[in-house]
Amino acid sequence: MHILVILPRWVGDLVMTTPMLRAVRDHFGPAARITGVAKPMFAELLEGTPWLDQMVFYDRHSRDPARRFRAVARQLRADRADIALIVPNSLSSASLAWAGGARRRVGFARHGRRWLLTDPLVAPRAVSKKGGIASWFRVEPASPAGHAMDLAARIGVPRQPLTLELATTPADESLADDVLARLFPTPISAATSEPLGPLVVLNDNGAYGPSKAWGADRFAALAKLAIDRLPGARVLVHCGPGDRDDARAIVRLAGHPAVQSLADEPKLPFGLSKAVLRRAAVLVTSDSGPRHIAAAFGTPTVVLHGPMDPRLSRSDQRHLVEMRLDLPCSPCGRRVCPLQHHDCLRLLTVDDVGSTMLRLLEDAGSALA
Repeated sequence: MHILVILPRWVGDLVMTTPMLRAVRDHFGPAARITGVAKPMFAELLEGTPWLDQMVFYDRHSRDPARRFRAVARQLRADRADIALIVPNSLSSASLAWAGGARRRVGFARHGRRWLLTDPLVAPRAVSKKGGIASWFRVEPASPAGHAMDLAARIGVPRQPLTLELATTPADESLADDVLARLFPTPISAATSEPLGPLVVLNDNGAYGPSKAWGADRFAALAKLAIDRLPGARVLVHCGPGDRDDARAIVRLAGHPAVQSLADEPKLPFGLSKAVLRRAAVLVTSDSGPRHIAAAFGTPTVVLHGPMDPRLSRSDQRHLVEMRLDLPCSPCGRRVCPLQHHDCLRLLTVDDVGSTMLRLLEDAGSALA
C-alpha cells in the first residue's frame, strides 16, 4: 500500500502532524510505503524520524518549476498513491492530491473542495437554541494535531496520544556543541569558577505577524531576571533568518555576557534549533513554531499567548504553561492588533512571566528527581 501525506506549510502545524505520522506507521508497519509532500526546507525538520519512506518537495510559490504544482502533480501521478491524507485545509492541497491521481483522498470538506475528496470529513457541529429556534454552528478541530489524527482514524488507524516527536542527528548535536561553546565559554568570566548553569532559551519570533511578539525590552528584562535568579544561567535568544535584528536587540538591551543569541550564526538550520531546544532547561516563547519543536523534545515551555486561541495549537505536552489575558478583544486571530494597543501581550508583566518560568523550572526538576 502506498500512502501519501500532504503536510502543512507552517513549522508548528507540521510538527503537530507527527503524532499522526507515528500512528500511521505503527498501524500499517513496514508493508506500507509512506510518502510525505512538504516544502523542501522541512526535510531537515523531520530528519531522524522513522515514519516516512520518501519525500516529494512541493512549494507552489517556488522559483524552481520542478517544485510547483504541475510538475509535482505529474511526479505523483507517475507513482499513484492508494490513499492521500490531506492535512492542510487549502483548496490547492486537495487539488494536488486529485491531480496526482491518489485513488482515495481523505480531507476536511472546506473551502469548496468537497468534490475533490473521496472521503470528505465534516467538522462536528453543535446546536444552539434561542427562543425555541435551533441553529447550528460549526466546531472546528481542536488543533492541527487532532485534525490530522481524525484523517488517520478515517482509514482505520487507531488514535494515539497527541504527543509530538522529533529527532536530532549527530550532525545537529555537533553543531549545537560548537555554537554553545563559542557563545558561552567556560567559565563566562574569570571571577566565575562554577560550572555553567541551566540553558534558558527565549524566542519572540514568528512568521505570522507582529501581533504575537512580546517585545525586545520585555524579553531583555526577563533575561536579566533569569541571570539574577538562576546561578550560572546561560540565556540564549533563539531566532529565525528573518528575526536576527530582533534577537540582537534583546541581547543589546540585556547588556550581559551571559545573554547571547543565534543572530550572528551564518546559517540557522532546523537541526540547530532542534538540538538547542532539546537541551534547554526551559523555553519562554511566543506562540510560534519553536514552541512545538520544544514540545517534541519534552522541554518545559512557557507560551505567551496574545491574539490566538490556545485551543488551536495544543498537543499532549507535559511541563507546559500557557499565559493569556482574558480580554474582550482576545483572541482576535489578527496579524496586527486592530485596536493598536496590543494589550493581550503588553499587559503580561515581566515579573509574572519570570515567576511562571521559575516555578515551571522547579516543578519540572521535581518531576525528574
